[in-house]
Amino acid sequence: MSTLKNDLLLRALRGEIVERPPVWMMRQAGRYLPDYLKLKAKYDFFARVQTPELATAITLQPVDQVGVDAAIIFSDILVIPQAMGVEVLMEEGKGPSLPKIIQTQQDIDALITEGAEESLKYVYDALSLTKKELNGRVPLIGFAGAPWTILCYMVEGKGSKTWDKAKQFAYTQPALAHQLLQKITNITIQYLKLQAKAGADTVQVFDSWAGSLSPADFKTYAQPYLIQIADALKDDVPVILFPKGSWYALKDLSESSAAGLGIDWCVSPQMARELTGNKITLQGNFDPSMLLAPIPDIKKAVTEMIDAFGTQRYIANLGHGITPNVPVDHARAFVDAVKEYRPR
Repeated sequence: MSTLKNDLLLRALRGEIVERPPVWMMRQAGRYLPDYLKLKAKYDFFARVQTPELATAITLQPVDQVGVDAAIIFSDILVIPQAMGVEVLMEEGKGPSLPKIIQTQQDIDALITEGAEESLKYVYDALSLTKKELNGRVPLIGFAGAPWTILCYMVEGKGSKTWDKAKQFAYTQPALAHQLLQKITNITIQYLKLQAKAGADTVQVFDSWAGSLSPADFKTYAQPYLIQIADALKDDVPVILFPKGSWYALKDLSESSAAGLGIDWCVSPQMARELTGNKITLQGNFDPSMLLAPIPDIKKAVTEMIDAFGTQRYIANLGHGITPNVPVDHARAFVDAVKEYRPR
C-alpha cells in the first residue's frame, strides 16, 4: 500500500485540522471531459463501466486534467439492480430504463442478494487497478446508490421527476417496500465492504431521490437504511451520506456513524452547520449550473461558499453532479479557487 501524498479528504472526514478544504466534484469522471467523450464514442455505457481498464482510465482523467483532491471510481448506481438479477438498459441521451419492474411479493422473492463478490467483481477490479495507477496521489472514493433511490428505479422502471409509482408502492404496500429496501440494503453493505477491501479509501452513498419524500416518509423509507449502511461500514471506511434535497434529515444523520454529509444548494451553509451542531464534516454545496457563469464569478462564489462553511470539517464539492455542458476550464477554475482560498 503506497502512503497517500495528498490525504486532505480523509483528514477532513476524520475532523482533523487541514490547511485548506479538500475539493472534488460529483460526476467528475465523465460527461464534460473531451477525453471521456472519445471513449464514449467507441464503447457503450456498460462496456465502459464493466471493463476495469476503461473505468480506471475514466476515473483518472479528472485527477490529471482538473486537479481534484480525490478520484471517484467510474461506475453507476444501477449495477446493484443488475447484480440482483434485474435488467437495466442505458440509452444514450435517454437515461436508464428497467423493462421489468418490481410489483409483487414474487418479484421481490426472485431477487438475488447473495454473490455480490462475483457479480460485481469488475467494480473491485477497477478499484484495485485505479488504486495502483493512482500510486498514492489522492484518495479513491467508492460509492453506491441508497436503498430508497434504488427502489425508485426498480419500481418506476425509469427516471422520474416525482416518483409517483415508487411512492404509491411504498404507501399501498409498505411491508413489501420494506422487504425490498432491506434486500437492497443487505447487498449494498456487502458491495461497499468489498469496495473498501479492493482499495476504496472512503465511500459515498447517493440518495439522489430522497428529496421526493416528506420528512416523515424520509424517516420511514430512507433514513433507517442509510443508518444501517453507515453502521455496518464504520469500521471499514469513512462513509459520506448524500441525501439530496433532504435538508430536514441533517440533524438525525449527523448523529449517525457517518463521517460526512453531502448537501445540495437548497440549504445554506449556516443552516447546515446549525442543524448538525458542527459535529460532522459537511460536503457541498455549489450549484453545478453556477459553473456556467464567467470564471471570475465562479471564483468569487467559491470563496463566499468556503467563508460560509469555514475551512475545517468541510469538503468543497457541488450540490449534485457536474452537468455535461460545463467547460473543462470552468471545472478547473472551481477546483483552483478552492486550492487558492485564504481565509479573509
